[in-house]
Amino acid sequence: MRPSMLMCVSSIAAVMVFLSSLCLAADTEQAIDTIVAGVEARYNVTGFVADFDQESILKAMAVTDVASGTVMVRQPDKMRWEYLAPDPQTIITDGKALWVYRPLENQVLVGKAPALFGDGKGAGFISDIKTVRQRFHISLGMSDDPELYHLRMVPNKSSADLMTVDLDVSKATFDLIRIITTNVYGDETRIILKNLRFEAKPESMFRFEVPEGADILQMNP
Repeated sequence: MRPSMLMCVSSIAAVMVFLSSLCLAADTEQAIDTIVAGVEARYNVTGFVADFDQESILKAMAVTDVASGTVMVRQPDKMRWEYLAPDPQTIITDGKALWVYRPLENQVLVGKAPALFGDGKGAGFISDIKTVRQRFHISLGMSDDPELYHLRMVPNKSSADLMTVDLDVSKATFDLIRIITTNVYGDETRIILKNLRFEAKPESMFRFEVPEGADILQMNP
């Protein structure tokens, strides 16, 4: 083959590869948009309740803690995490204030919500699903379950507390099935959500009255 012909063929091949990559990128962006839109539509409600199993992994110490309970959400920004096992504990936020009640110690930790849930930390994004597109860069990953989509979300505002959020989303219903948050140290919190119910709990469920005689500790200034 003459050099000029070889150069022509190589140029055409390069153009075809470039166009193919553009089409693949466009298809991926469309898939991400479809999944996120499905989740937004599914959770376009005043509130919902779900049971959860939680696994917290401290990588450096090789320690894994497990817990379970029920989470209640009232959009926007209100959450109540009722831990039932291994020990009872309640985490409540109205979007501004934060209370952590430990009944066995008769102790209440009081602070500000952004310290624990701000910018998507602590799975806080589930209390206002509509903000996900604005707060995260979202990419499509591979799921090991054919019935689930997998999304990786990287916060636009990086912090040591939150580096990535991985989501497994039901292809059939767009329910959030699993949430994995990872911090800069590689520690992970894995939350599996189940038994989703669309119930709007009253505003009073997202405020907390400190029991008489309880010890009060400030979490943050």
